Amino acid sequence: MMRAISIAWQQIRPIFLVLLGATILSAWYRKWLLTVLVGGIWLWSCTFFRDPDRTPDDNDPNLILSPADGRVQKIEIVNEPRFFCGEARRITIFLSIFDVHVQRSPYAGQVVYLQHRLGSFAPAFSHRADDNESNFLGLRTDRGPLAIDQLAGAIARRIICHRQIGDQLQLGERYGLIKFGSRVDLHLPLDVGIVIREGQRVSGGKTPVARWPDTND
Repeated sequence: MMRAISIAWQQIRPIFLVLLGATILSAWYRKWLLTVLVGGIWLWSCTFFRDPDRTPDDNDPNLILSPADGRVQKIEIVNEPRFFCGEARRITIFLSIFDVHVQRSPYAGQVVYLQHRLGSFAPAFSHRADDNESNFLGLRTDRGPLAIDQLAGAIARRIICHRQIGDQLQLGERYGLIKFGSRVDLHLPLDVGIVIREGQRVSGGKTPVARWPDTND
């Protein structure tokens, strides 16, 4: 059970222990309705903060993996002024409360940009979520720049990032999470080929979403 919440243990440990203690006490005093209610919340917390091990579906070194679990909401070209300082291709992934909420590095690289931005808490599936509170991480890789933007939602009010500027991230390595329903944007150079479609479900650290151009192109 501890493995299920390992990445968020420091953040939710007090709540987790209180719920577990309340479940045990209510069962001890035979308060069965309370036991079921509190125990259900405890089990749901364990499920929500699950953190499964992942391996890529394909070992092609040119592939870029999804940074998050969820459904691809939109693929578009946008102006990205913070890291790309120009146009970039953005893949928007919506995470429901039933998805794994751990974020992973889409490619191996060094963290060279990190910015936490205050903002609103519009529903993550809405176009207004572009202005939500977010944590933007830019990676320098040996193939080009990548950026991942963790955006809070109407329910998600806490973004966690375990990395700092200068840190090295390996392909698929965990680096943070967003609590409850949320959104993750992956920003890519325009010459990167997209290998997914809108509406497709993806798994962080497992599903290829894009492909670097071949080096001999």
